[in-house]
Amino acid sequence: MFKPRDVPQFGQGGPAFGAATLTRAQEYREAPPVPAGAAPPPQGRLAQLRTTAARITAQDWTCDLAEDIGSVRWFRGLGVLLALGYAALVQWPDAKAMAALPAMPVDAGAREEFRVQMIQPLALGADSGRRMAATAALAPAQGVAERASVTFTATLTQGDSFERMLARAGVSPGDAANVVALVAGIVPPQQIAPGTQVDLVLASQDGGPRLLQHLDFRARFDLDLSVSRIGGQLQLQSRPIAIDTTPLRIRGTVGSGIYLSARAAGAPIEAIQQYLQVLDQHMSLDTGIEAGDTFDIVVNFRRAASGETQVGELLFAGLEHDGLPKAQLLRWGKDGQFFEASGMGQQRTGLIMPVVGGRVTSGFGMRRHPVLGYSRLHAGIDFGAAYGSPIYAVSDGRVSFSGWHGGHGNYVRLEHGGGFGTGYGHMSRIAVASGTPVRAGQVIGYVGSTGLSTGPHLHYELYRNGTPVNPMTVSFTVVNQVDPAELSAYKSRLAQIKTITSGAALTSLAPRQAVIGRPEARREIDRLGS
Repeated sequence: MFKPRDVPQFGQGGPAFGAATLTRAQEYREAPPVPAGAAPPPQGRLAQLRTTAARITAQDWTCDLAEDIGSVRWFRGLGVLLALGYAALVQWPDAKAMAALPAMPVDAGAREEFRVQMIQPLALGADSGRRMAATAALAPAQGVAERASVTFTATLTQGDSFERMLARAGVSPGDAANVVALVAGIVPPQQIAPGTQVDLVLASQDGGPRLLQHLDFRARFDLDLSVSRIGGQLQLQSRPIAIDTTPLRIRGTVGSGIYLSARAAGAPIEAIQQYLQVLDQHMSLDTGIEAGDTFDIVVNFRRAASGETQVGELLFAGLEHDGLPKAQLLRWGKDGQFFEASGMGQQRTGLIMPVVGGRVTSGFGMRRHPVLGYSRLHAGIDFGAAYGSPIYAVSDGRVSFSGWHGGHGNYVRLEHGGGFGTGYGHMSRIAVASGTPVRAGQVIGYVGSTGLSTGPHLHYELYRNGTPVNPMTVSFTVVNQVDPAELSAYKSRLAQIKTITSGAALTSLAPRQAVIGRPEARREIDRLGS
């Protein structure tokens, strides 16, 4: 009904375009042959172009590259794809930024107005504000007097020296050297803590650098020093500050969390951090502390009469439940270790548990290994415990191995003498190093699941002359060898700590009005404040 176009139209495609192309090609192929000896029919330029176009369009230039892979038709289609891609890349526009025209013309006056309203940083000179030209009302000053003195504060920074700090503050080299010599007679300058602030007063001097008139700073927690120029000479004056060293004791009830409860009771942050670290080495903080327990924290504490306070090291960490102690840890000895009051001088016999609250999940003997899948000797006992629970040495000894040990994962081996040794495997973290001595009850690591393990637990081994034996068949007798005099001193110190009144160190040290018949003060700090 419809006859295809003789010449394909650009921009058209699809079935119509293909039908027109094939029709024209068929017409040329089916043209009657020219008789022999006869001249070919005349062809114009238009006819030749039509013939060439028909031959070109008869080719399948855009074939499906997923079919006939490797054929001539496929390579032709691939060439077309690459040629078109190359042409697209060649004609790709550049990415140069094009400046758009401003909404309004900006002349020199507008730029100056913008500059007035902006704030330039100091590094660029802080060039902002409106420039004002000098008028007749402005006259040069004649003989402006120099300030009689300059008062400011300098700070001693980390890694700096006291003398260099004074020199940078404007003190002359001679005065700085004299001040350091005077201060060194009482406090070594290198012991002055970084961050110390020094109040300075520099006086003017005609034709020369400013002279140091006065200097004042806190040399120590209990000492103020000042240097003043008297009669042309620098003189040092020291002012001791009254200090109260009563330990700070904080007791309270555990609520939703021990940290928030201790903070609400008035315990300093430093004291709570030390308390939790010590408690974590002897019990699980996740399961060992319950709501309603009573915490007991005692730390070294210093108070100055001027109002400053200083928190020292933890002295006692206690935890009670229904009036009964769950933990009584007292700092003791020259090494500053914490010892449980219930274990000092006590004798224990039987199977010493290396983890608190651990349950036996696998015994000693032949068993099918849960990871390897075949039967072999299980040369120890597995104790199931929470991840991160502390692991304790069952007796005094020395660490013979500490580190990674194949299927044991993180592993510690202790030698206790007499041919006995113990091993602790699958630790998440090791707390002792090889060659160091350990005492019974000391934390040597934490429960984990390293090595060939299916979950957090402790693999505990016992050796006799190098041969593994069942720990359940050996009875340990552990006696904390404590000198009777040392044990008596320990108990006396513990009783003394417990007599400290909770919160007594937080009372004010301000002098109070004298009261007739007031009893004599027992502490030196009370005598100073009365």
